[in-house]
Amino acid sequence: MQATTGRLAFPSNFWWGAATAAYQIEGSVDADGRTPSIWDTFSAQPGRIDNGDTGATSTGHYLRYREDVKLMAELGLSAYRFSIAWPRIRPAGGTGVNEAGLDFYDRLVDELLATGVRPVATLYHWDLPQELEDAGGWTNRETALRFGDYAAAVAARLGDRVALWNTLNEPWCSAFLGYGTGGHAPGRRGHVGALTATHHLLLAHGLGVAALRGAGVAGQVSVALNCGAVRPLTPSPEDADAARRIDGLLNRIFFDPILRGEYPADTIEDTRELTDWHFVRPGDLAAISAPVDAICVNYYQPDLVSAAPAGQLDHGTPYPTAQAVQFHPTPGPVTHMGWSIDPTGLRDLLLRVRRDYGDRPIYVTENGAAYDDRVGPDGGIEDPERIAYLRAHLAAVHEAIAAGVDLRGYFVWSLLDNFEWAFGFSRRFGLIRVDYGTLERTIKASGRWYSEAISRNAID
Repeated sequence: MQATTGRLAFPSNFWWGAATAAYQIEGSVDADGRTPSIWDTFSAQPGRIDNGDTGATSTGHYLRYREDVKLMAELGLSAYRFSIAWPRIRPAGGTGVNEAGLDFYDRLVDELLATGVRPVATLYHWDLPQELEDAGGWTNRETALRFGDYAAAVAARLGDRVALWNTLNEPWCSAFLGYGTGGHAPGRRGHVGALTATHHLLLAHGLGVAALRGAGVAGQVSVALNCGAVRPLTPSPEDADAARRIDGLLNRIFFDPILRGEYPADTIEDTRELTDWHFVRPGDLAAISAPVDAICVNYYQPDLVSAAPAGQLDHGTPYPTAQAVQFHPTPGPVTHMGWSIDPTGLRDLLLRVRRDYGDRPIYVTENGAAYDDRVGPDGGIEDPERIAYLRAHLAAVHEAIAAGVDLRGYFVWSLLDNFEWAFGFSRRFGLIRVDYGTLERTIKASGRWYSEAISRNAID
């Protein structure tokens, strides 16, 4: 890496990307053989989503993908991370293959390659076929087996052209929010269900890796984990133990099985009163720990925790050790999501992954911020807060690279304003604004700033 005066320069082969997810942008939820996902069902339930929003139309990307790829080229992206909708490929979660669904992603990948943008595909970004949920969803071991079959079908069609694969996106959210607190689809509640789903998601990852390898995919194989720096409120032993508990359930419960072939012993002990972990069968951890080519991390904010004082227990937390832990806001500014802005957490996370799991290629596959963007009189969108956020986090990434982390790329969340899960369309993360009435796209000032950074391979 060559530094230039007044600039932070990045490696010459650095991937500058942006990311999206199928249910958040595609719309066309009943087109060309697609059947309902758990998010279609969840969104239709009154009170689940802000303003009653759904992803039925969203940004209309399914019909406007060529326009969106042109916008990627205009920004100068070197990589684009998208997800594939399982219900488009295996309708109703069944065993047949919907060729029309595969055709869409075939066209998208070809369009990306024609414009010089690397395709980065995520096989599961939370849109489980509803019929599989009806049979138990991620609490049912069979779902992991069906995921392996689905992965094989996608790899057979796209495996020669995708540059990087993520088997899963943020399995913590799928398990702990979908089956723990009920705040995400499918809306189920219970700590045992969350832990059971965690294991079956990890098993699905392992079976997905095997399917991709079996298909001889040309690209790298990985998984995208939402992880973070977990910090104690004070140096006290009690607060340090609270941080240990949450680190185990946020970070190590995923990193250790994938990279070490074992669950963290302290986390199993912490949850022993809830479950005996009977859902872990012989051979599972060997499958889960199949070698990956890189580690992908998603980062938004750190966690600041302490031991919970008597009478102040946080029963709303998704973590099974809620009886011993209290969460605190990190001092300083927040985004429109209410998330703390702390780029040191990203730097520390990257350094921690290298320290604990060795020198491995790493990608930051999501990082970004929601702000209450307003359209100016001239039709432009000035979003200086997002520019400051991106610059600070890219500077943190640069620090990690300078410290020896083999960081290969960075993906902004998100390319487009989109359906932000339980928040509906009330939160905007995009480099590109979407008018949800007309679906018109407008590149924001932050998109122009990011484009300039890409062209210079550096930030000021």
